Amino acid sequence: MANFSKPTGPQFSVDVYQNEFLPEGGRDVSAIVTVTSTGGGTGGQRLSGPAGAGAGVVIMVDCSGSMDYPATKMRGAREATAAAVDTLRDGTSFAVVDGTHVAREVYPGNGRLAVADAHTRAEAKESLRRLNAGGGTAIGTWLRLADRLLSSAELTIRHGILLTDGRNEHESPEELRAALDACAGRFTCDARGVGTDWEVKEVTGIASALLGTADIVADPSALAADFTAMMEQAMGKGVADVALRLWTPVGVEIAFVKQVAPTVEDLTGRRTEAGPRAGDYPTGSWGDESRDYHVSVRVPRAAVGQEMLAARVSLIAPDPAGGDPRPLSQGLVRAVWTDDLAMSTSINPQVAHYTGQAELADVIQQGLDARKSGDHDGATAKLGRAVQLAAASGNADTAKLLSKVVDVVDAATGTVRLKAKVADADEMTLETRSTKTVRVKR
Repeated sequence: MANFSKPTGPQFSVDVYQNEFLPEGGRDVSAIVTVTSTGGGTGGQRLSGPAGAGAGVVIMVDCSGSMDYPATKMRGAREATAAAVDTLRDGTSFAVVDGTHVAREVYPGNGRLAVADAHTRAEAKESLRRLNAGGGTAIGTWLRLADRLLSSAELTIRHGILLTDGRNEHESPEELRAALDACAGRFTCDARGVGTDWEVKEVTGIASALLGTADIVADPSALAADFTAMMEQAMGKGVADVALRLWTPVGVEIAFVKQVAPTVEDLTGRRTEAGPRAGDYPTGSWGDESRDYHVSVRVPRAAVGQEMLAARVSLIAPDPAGGDPRPLSQGLVRAVWTDDLAMSTSINPQVAHYTGQAELADVIQQGLDARKSGDHDGATAKLGRAVQLAAASGNADTAKLLSKVVDVVDAATGTVRLKAKVADADEMTLETRSTKTVRVKR
């Protein structure tokens, strides 16, 4: 492991966990890469400067007609937005957007961002009275307006918070996809669904594309606490646009690159070329936190006794002065060929754990899809496997969510029965949180 960060900024470290030993002719190499950032968020100095200077947040609030049914949703949205505004650090640039079949600036208006202080926070909260339900839902327009607002100022950290209660019925899936493609890499966005009438895959798709978090808030009265927590997380970010750079020698093929903690996110298809045999995978903004990534490569066959560098993993951040991206830290993935059967067949505990967590996320989605399509046998098999994986890995939160959808007969063997009746909120919570993982115990 190497660390290249300057002591005055966020400190990044990279640790690699793997079994580097392969049998003669073996080709597949897997490693868990743990990236840790310290001193970049609430606990240390920020690249964005003192307080919130250099950071920008746009809050997008669904104001479609359905937000009035029940009226507690609209009231909860106003209270949540007010709570988020109160959480803004002095110096943070911000705006509030009213989202329907069009996007409208509620505060401050005129295509610009306000700068948070006691006066602007009070003004913004007063303007929330103008948030009233009526109209349709076209989320792509909200995101494009947020992008325009965030690009109107010189910002280091650019973030969105999006709340919706319904399906994106007033634009096509292609239009939403185009908006997400246009906004990807320009700002990160947390997405929340309130109530139970929204589409899980839409909300999780928004968060995935924009490297944010997704969750359900079934009870509107819980929105204020959730928005406060989201804004606190956003205010804790100290460095943006960090990329995981993977360099591989000639002859090495990349199987996949996935984030596996705190959630599963496949980054393989998001690679951008970064020079000969190197590619960057986006990771978004960082505060004081740690994440795990699973890197899998295929190396050329070799004889016993040979060894090679299979990959070099680096953390790369933009240069504030506008120069070339700067390395923050790096780790090495190795391959060593041996005729020791015990060494070559041993599975690294971290790799095994996260392989199971990725499978857990997959089988939950497959099981719920089968349940919705009426395939009870398929749903039982997949959700039974999910119960087994959750129990084996100690993922208690997911096990608890699964128990609201199936009756668990034997967790160790994955023997379950589908519940005859499942509350919409319980099924949607399981689906929304299916990618959340539990970290391996070192």
